[in-house]
Amino acid sequence: MSDSIHEVQPFEGIRVIDMTHVFAGPFCTYQLAVLGADVIKVEPPDNPDMTRGEGVVPELNEQGMGTAYLAQNGGKRAIAVDIKTPEGIEILKKLVASADVLVENYTGGTLEELGLGYDALAAVNPQLIYCSMTGFGHTGPKGSDRAYDVVIQAYSGIMAANGEANAPPVRVGPPMVDYGTGAQAALAVSSALFQRSRTGKGQRIDVAMLDAALMSMSALVAGTRANGAPPVPHGNTHPACAGYATYETKDGLLMIGAWSNRQMGALYRLLGDEDRASRTEATARSDIGSLQSDDAAFLRAVLRDKTADNWERLLNAAGVPAARVRRLDETVTEAQLASRGVLQTYPGSDAPGMPKSLPVAGFTYAHGGPALGGRPPRTGEHTAEVLESLGYDAAAIAALTERGVLLLNGDND
Repeated sequence: MSDSIHEVQPFEGIRVIDMTHVFAGPFCTYQLAVLGADVIKVEPPDNPDMTRGEGVVPELNEQGMGTAYLAQNGGKRAIAVDIKTPEGIEILKKLVASADVLVENYTGGTLEELGLGYDALAAVNPQLIYCSMTGFGHTGPKGSDRAYDVVIQAYSGIMAANGEANAPPVRVGPPMVDYGTGAQAALAVSSALFQRSRTGKGQRIDVAMLDAALMSMSALVAGTRANGAPPVPHGNTHPACAGYATYETKDGLLMIGAWSNRQMGALYRLLGDEDRASRTEATARSDIGSLQSDDAAFLRAVLRDKTADNWERLLNAAGVPAARVRRLDETVTEAQLASRGVLQTYPGSDAPGMPKSLPVAGFTYAHGGPALGGRPPRTGEHTAEVLESLGYDAAAIAALTERGVLLLNGDND
């Protein structure tokens, strides 16, 4: 196929109104953007996405382009509109009339009070897919409570399932609930778009971070619902399987993921203990836990003889999952990642302080796959451009800007 032939992405021609901030909501719309959607990020002129000022490079924070913001806003356009004003509400409704999807993560009831809830906007565009993202959803006694990733970790049971045995609960460091919620929301929107293509109907989507957190630990939820007992934290070991744990080596930590009897047999055979390998392979799965203590002692003694990198190569060659425990700065330079395209460059990535590449998507396509279509936008960078497409002339845009309804091209940076 010629390089000049355009590869069509799944969401080309789809317009998404992004009224979200922080991580979960912007990540949802980012996943749509890297698959071709025209995502228009709508921010208040006086209170843009708070992550614009957060990150590891102070100069970028001051510019409203903090690394915490850059991570999930590439390929979007940005407008700054005060939707608390009659003029701002009118602008948003005109934008909705041209859109396929609206994603918002305002506190429950906020947009309804402004006349921008689902019912009001569905009246403007009956085919609109309206996705709300909140901590606990729009139903139940906690429907109006605010939440962040750590709050949902605490409420959902994730913290209590994490950490060392007989120690206090520990939060998972990265905001995994936020990003997991964003992924669930992107799936919900994608499915609703497909559903609309068959029914012609719009959709009201209610995404809860709490629900997404439970989905991220489905097997643990199933076990707890079966016997009523919560999962017990066990740190970097596993009480039922010595081959599924972290061990000290000659120069660092090695995580071994030998879970099946066959994998554990291969592990012990590689380490020179044929009897242990045969015993493990012949042991019923329900009885493997009885071998854990003796097997763990054996592994602790043997694995100290070589480096973690050496063991990683040897074990993988023998069909045993294993990896040296790496820091993130090591991982992002690995040849494996370079082969996948999960990290991509973007216009301006060579500027001082800017991330050299950004994560795009956790999958590839044979054609028309995920791509970072542009750099993350500045606050209000595309306000004039988008309003002109809605029929506003230069004089009207200037007047609205003068009155504070609009902000143009990052003028507050």
